[in-house]
Amino acid sequence: MMRKFLVLMACVAMAALVPGTARAEYPDKPVTLVAPYSAGGASDLAARALASVAPKYVGQQVMVVNKPGASGITGSAFVAKSKADGYTLLLSRVGGNCLVPAMNANTPFTWNDFTFLGLLEINPFVFVVKADAPYKTLADLVDAVRKNPGKLSFSSNGPFGLLAVGSKMLLDAAGLPVNAANDVPYNGDGDAKVALLGGHVDFLGVNLSSVMDQIKGGQMRALAVTNEIRLPELPDVPTLAEAGYPDLNVLLLGWSGLWAPKDLPADVAAVWTKALQQVKADAEWNKITLSLGSLPRILTPDETEAFVRKQFEVYQAFGKKIGAGKK
Repeated sequence: MMRKFLVLMACVAMAALVPGTARAEYPDKPVTLVAPYSAGGASDLAARALASVAPKYVGQQVMVVNKPGASGITGSAFVAKSKADGYTLLLSRVGGNCLVPAMNANTPFTWNDFTFLGLLEINPFVFVVKADAPYKTLADLVDAVRKNPGKLSFSSNGPFGLLAVGSKMLLDAAGLPVNAANDVPYNGDGDAKVALLGGHVDFLGVNLSSVMDQIKGGQMRALAVTNEIRLPELPDVPTLAEAGYPDLNVLLLGWSGLWAPKDLPADVAAVWTKALQQVKADAEWNKITLSLGSLPRILTPDETEAFVRKQFEVYQAFGKKIGAGKK
C-alpha cells in the first residue's frame, strides 16, 4: 500500500510540472490597466481612481499605462489583441469604444469585441471657454459661431472622439453646419484642455471630470452641463436642457468601463465582477469619483452590454446624419 501511495504521489508531482495541467489562482501578478487617452484626461483619471482601490479586492497591484492615439483606437486595439488572461485590461471610454466604432467603418474592432466586466461611472459633458472669454452663456457662444462661420475653433480628441462629436452635435442642434466651427484634434482630452487654456482654440466640449479643477480654480468658465438637474458642485451652471438643448442633455454623455479581451475565462471575469461590486460600496472610490465630477454607476456585465448597445445606436444614427461611418 505504501508503495502504491508513493507512486501516486510521484505521479501527482510530475503532473504539476507539465504545462497546462494546472493554473495558478488569478491574479498572481500585477494587472495592467490601459488608459487609451493621454495623462490628465477623463480616461486617465478614472483608471487611476480604480487602480487606487482595486488591489484591496483582487489582491494584486493594478498598473495604469497610457496608450493614447487615434481617438482611443490605439490603446483599445492593443487590449483587443492582447492575451485573454486577465492581466491586460482596458479602461474603456464612450469615445474609443462606442462612438468611434459607430462612426468610423475602418475601426479595427467594434463595440462588442471585448469582454464586458462592468460600467464604472457616468461623466456629465460640459461646454467650457477660458475664464476671460467674452462668452458668458452657451447662447453667446453659439451666436458668435453663427455670426462668424468658420472663424471660431474647438479642440477635440480626434475627429471621431466624443469631444469632436459633442461639439458637432451642439452645432447641428443649433441649426448650424457641423463645420461652422473648426475642429482642432489632439491626442486626448488632457491635451485638448491645455489647448483651450493656451488660447489656441475658442471653446471645448469635454467630460466634466477632465476640467473640474480648472472650472473650480477659475481658469475656465462652464457654460452648460449635461445632467437631469444642476450639479451640486456647479450650482450656477445650467443644464443643457436649461440652455435650450433638451435632447443633448440626455444624448451627450461620457462614461468609463472596465473591458477585457474577448473570450476572457469565466473564472477570471468573475474575480473582477465581484471586485467591482465591492468597489461600488468603497467610500474612498466614491469620494474620488465624485470629486472629479463623475457619477458612480457600476453595472453588471449584462447591464453594461445593454447600456453600451443603446449608446452605439445613438451615435451610429448621428454618424449617418452627418455622413460619417462610410469607407
